[in-house]
Amino acid sequence: MHAPHDFVRTRRASLGRLLAPARLRESFAVARPPSLRNAAVAGMQTSLAVLFAVAATHLSPWAHMEGFPALGALAALFGRFAPAGRRMSVVLLSGLLLAASVGALSLASIAGATPATMLICLALLAGVLTWLTNHWRLGAPGAVIFVFAACAAVGPMDAWRTVVERVLFTAAGAAVAWCICRATDRLRSDAPMAAAPGSERPLLHQWNAAGRIALCAASAALLALAAGWPHPAWAAIGATAVLQGSHLHITMHRAVQRTVGTVIGAALASGILASQPTFWPLLAAVIVLQFITELVIGFNYVFGLICVTPMALLMTSLAAPSVSGGMPMARVLDTVLGALVGIAFALVFSTLDDRSHLAAHHENARAG
Repeated sequence: MHAPHDFVRTRRASLGRLLAPARLRESFAVARPPSLRNAAVAGMQTSLAVLFAVAATHLSPWAHMEGFPALGALAALFGRFAPAGRRMSVVLLSGLLLAASVGALSLASIAGATPATMLICLALLAGVLTWLTNHWRLGAPGAVIFVFAACAAVGPMDAWRTVVERVLFTAAGAAVAWCICRATDRLRSDAPMAAAPGSERPLLHQWNAAGRIALCAASAALLALAAGWPHPAWAAIGATAVLQGSHLHITMHRAVQRTVGTVIGAALASGILASQPTFWPLLAAVIVLQFITELVIGFNYVFGLICVTPMALLMTSLAAPSVSGGMPMARVLDTVLGALVGIAFALVFSTLDDRSHLAAHHENARAG
């Protein structure tokens, strides 16, 4: 057992290592993606799924639902490195989780949950989704995509019919993604599937990680709500994304990368939204950004966030055109808050092994 003084001292030392200039340099290092071919295939599959699902909905009597099939189509992002016989089950499970995420928050809304209660429900869902993503070994991009989908259902609702429509249209988008992946999956190479972050850890550790994410997401979202920010649920997305890092130094990298990428991406989104694009140019921008994201995110998370941020904001604009004003700045504020809270939680709830691993990594970086 460590004395209370040691308990504090080791965290202070770890904070110094996290804030070291080396962590900043590491955050901007460019890596070689596991498979650029598979990234391009996943980008193509997701872009086609979004195009077909959203365009069909826009031309239907349910055009007001066009944002939800776009969320379901994101199921095509998963399983790009899965063995050929497992890819379709990964896409199917991901589609079910996307629909379930939208449905769960929609049910809380129709039940009359207050804004604070909705954010707590979202945070609890983030914890559950983190565990399921790891347990089912769905891999990248991880639980943050499901939390993003759930955020679309945070607003108030007035009819049970809307709950059903949201779930069905999200599921329809996922079905389109499954069909496109089924038809084109032979284009992928047989790159090995990387283990999902945390999936190799004991079950108790996985539950602890899920609980930490739930508590962190709730704290970030409620702080944003208390500050009066218009989209406090986005802070929960930022916190979830940061805490998906498997080690403390990875958590710090993701916080820096997410902040820098979001700032640049928000500026790009501001320029696009300032032109007040109509539906088809907006959809075209989402599709192009989706494809580019998958090509570049493997090199560095910053590159991906530069495209992901405007894509997410444009998808939000598709789903709710009336709330597009001020979204870019709100995204930046919520992202920074989520990153800061995520780092704080990662450090406070770190284990001795976590801090020892950070110390070893820090010394290796200095020696190198």
